[in-house]
Amino acid sequence: MTLLAIGVLLWAGVHLFPSLMPGARSSLMGRLGEGPYKGLFALDLVIAILLMVFGWRSATAEFWYAPPLAGTPYLTTALVLIAFVLMGAANAPTNIKRLLRHPMLTGIVVWGAAHLLANGDNRSVVLFGGLSIWAVVAIVTISRRDGEWTKPDPVPVQKDIVLIIIGALLTAVVAYFHEYLSGVPIIGL
Repeated sequence: MTLLAIGVLLWAGVHLFPSLMPGARSSLMGRLGEGPYKGLFALDLVIAILLMVFGWRSATAEFWYAPPLAGTPYLTTALVLIAFVLMGAANAPTNIKRLLRHPMLTGIVVWGAAHLLANGDNRSVVLFGGLSIWAVVAIVTISRRDGEWTKPDPVPVQKDIVLIIIGALLTAVVAYFHEYLSGVPIIGL
């Protein structure tokens, strides 16, 4: 469990560093250069992911609460679909970005909440709860750092439809391979 917690904290710390300490980020980037800074950032994230994966797999699951959506995989899958669409909207021209300033981070919160509603074990609380808390803090700190939000111009609705279709396909693939990706089957699907 310790590796999992360290991985979540490292992930959060690396991602929050630019919004919490923009001066230190600029100074570090100035000393290292942009390429090496990005390389160090990426290396830290790879280490965080590896810690989370190995931490998850090595931790013994202990149930802390009865999840309200346990045994309702379709509702959980619908929330994950929404999360994937939101995450995709961050890097695509869509109208979702006119509604949400931080669609990727909002998607992570929805993804984490879906998993917390379906799983009541300690590993889920640390991983999905930790990443959801990080995403909420990131929304606040990035918004504070960047100031007033200017909504993007509208785009044709077809772009939103394409994103939803891609999100649905990705959700189906992840649901199908969930047990192989995470070591945990989706019960009921």
